[in-house]
Amino acid sequence: MPDLISGISVGIMHLPQGMAYALLASVPPVFGLYSSLYPALIYFFFGTSRHISIGTFTILSIMVGGVTEKLAPDEIFLKTNGTNITAEVDITARDLYRVKVAAAATLLGGLIQVFLGIVKFGFVGTYLSEPLVRAYTTAAAAHAVVGQLKTIFGVSARRFSGPLSLVYTLVDVCSMLPQTHLPTLVVSAVTMALLIAAKELNGFFSSKLPVPVPVELLTIIAGTLISSYANLQNNYSVKVVGEIPSGLEPPSVPSVSLFGEVIGDAFALAVVGYAISISLGKTFALKHGYKVDSNQELVALGLSNAAGGFFQCFSVCASMSRSLIQVTTGGKTQMAGLASALIVLVTILKLGALFQELPKAVLASVVFVNLKGMFKQYSDIVTLWRSNKTDLVVWLVTWVSTMLLNLDLGLAASITFALFTVIFRTQLPTYSVLGNVPGTELYVDMETHREARQIPGVTIFRSSATVYFANAELYLEALKEKSGLDISKMIIYKRRQEAKQKRREKRAERRAKRQAKREKRAQTAAINMSGPPDLFVEDEAGCCTEISMDGTITEKEEQTWSEKENGTVFVIPSSPRTVEGHCRWEYLKGGDPDCSSLGWMSELQDGDTTTLGSSSEDTLSRDLERVSLGSLGKWTWDIHSIILDLSTANFTDTVAIKLMKNIFQDFSEIDVDIYMAGCQESVVEQLERGDFFCETITKGNLFASVHDAVLYCLNNRGATSPPRYDPSASLNSSTKL
Repeated sequence: MPDLISGISVGIMHLPQGMAYALLASVPPVFGLYSSLYPALIYFFFGTSRHISIGTFTILSIMVGGVTEKLAPDEIFLKTNGTNITAEVDITARDLYRVKVAAAATLLGGLIQVFLGIVKFGFVGTYLSEPLVRAYTTAAAAHAVVGQLKTIFGVSARRFSGPLSLVYTLVDVCSMLPQTHLPTLVVSAVTMALLIAAKELNGFFSSKLPVPVPVELLTIIAGTLISSYANLQNNYSVKVVGEIPSGLEPPSVPSVSLFGEVIGDAFALAVVGYAISISLGKTFALKHGYKVDSNQELVALGLSNAAGGFFQCFSVCASMSRSLIQVTTGGKTQMAGLASALIVLVTILKLGALFQELPKAVLASVVFVNLKGMFKQYSDIVTLWRSNKTDLVVWLVTWVSTMLLNLDLGLAASITFALFTVIFRTQLPTYSVLGNVPGTELYVDMETHREARQIPGVTIFRSSATVYFANAELYLEALKEKSGLDISKMIIYKRRQEAKQKRREKRAERRAKRQAKREKRAQTAAINMSGPPDLFVEDEAGCCTEISMDGTITEKEEQTWSEKENGTVFVIPSSPRTVEGHCRWEYLKGGDPDCSSLGWMSELQDGDTTTLGSSSEDTLSRDLERVSLGSLGKWTWDIHSIILDLSTANFTDTVAIKLMKNIFQDFSEIDVDIYMAGCQESVVEQLERGDFFCETITKGNLFASVHDAVLYCLNNRGATSPPRYDPSASLNSSTKL
């Protein structure tokens, strides 16, 4: 019984809304009644929502109207008088072709919905965020108002299509305001005044009324009676609905040849209709404790539209106003939808002819007043300004693009912009260094939580977004900044120093070979001499000067020494001659041999000077200690481990995998260990498929949580670690290591 009462109430609303929204779709009113009948019957069998009311809806009707008027404008249906073309439009032929266009778009949109539902694409509606949908419906309401102005004022303005069509239509209507038909304007004004007053009273006494008063139906009945008895059409030239055929039209196949022209609009109808229906369905399901299947809803709505296309219906979806009435009047199942369809059926079969004298201005006024709720959505601007600036930008861009580019292009532009905002936000996520909350295993952002303490020697780095190709480089830059280690510059500096040392080694090796030969000759000469051994000084040009060991140098030799001071290598004995005649020699580049800071060896650390044997087989030692950044003294740091918290990552790609590999390899150059924590299983599988793991990077570098990684770092760095961190002091861990 509650479903029956609710169905009758909703069915009564179907009648005025179906005929009124048919005007928005630019088809005769009876096709609005058809659209309120057949889709509701199909949804009764396939739908999963118990409370939504399927039928005509403002937004979809406007979108259908845009398609029909674009493909069937008045200009191509002008009547001909012999060879002359008159200004009179063949309304019958025009309406017939517009019905074909609407049916083709509806059938194709339904097939698209069925296909998306079968392939489990029910999540497509999630790309229409709430700010986007509300802004889109608000702009569509403006299109509806502008489209009904010519009916309200009784002028014959053109309706344009394409970008800026709203502006062109509004300009055309305003230019024809001096030709306003006053009787039509009076009918519109009186109807709107009565509707607004009745709706306000209806809302005021809603708590005391068992069911809402059907204001629209009473208005239509009153308008029909007044028009019939006052003969408004003949006496005052007020346009009326006209002939409404009784009975049902036989099904027919829509014109397939039109599919190519309406495919873009059909896809927009499919997406928008589904988004509106699923949002309403989930709202009522959450409120009443049941679940709505997104994919099944897509199939059900698609079958409703596809079947409706064979019966000359236009696209339908759930209606907010009718669904609320269905819920508030006690409806609990779709039996209410079946009852409302029966009310529409009886009207089509027996009562349709009674509304032939209904003025079109009354229907336009019904549409105008019903859009009041959508115009209230402009308050979203203030709300979003206070809560979320990004959503506000999405709202404004959607509204502007829909107003200027028309409904189909506006929807495409809005979705594209909304997706770009998502990409932009993932490209610029929040990067943070985590610290431990004393006494817990919690790790939080140290900049926003003052109680957090950094783990000595460990940097925990986290990004608020998944690491992928769009933000991979930014991730690395943020890691450098937060850790304080500009790894690129450090590695470049180290490589340069290593290359410089290799050049020095080669240069020293060549000099050592030459010197070994000269040393051998000097030793041979020294054996034959009775005096002390001489010291030979070699300049960079390869010339050798003999110096006696008593320190005396001739004036010419002294001048030569003064000129070549900066380019000489001193070779002096560092140990006394042995019995075998051998001694050890040191070489130093520069001036005073006693001042080692002036020689090239001073660029190395203490103990790096090289000793040479006197035999010809001796060469420079090749096992010089490799240059480290710490020994060079250019950088100092107290970090021995970096933990990458990847708990926010739900996927990865080849670019991110390469980035992670480079991070492991680069930081190992400066003896900093890298660990990854919180990886989801799907991310680990993608890392395996991307050949991330190797000899130096194993699954031992992965940890289930940041806390486990911290404990491992603090207990596995040995004596080279910074002062040992006591986990029991600030970490609540039951694991004994």
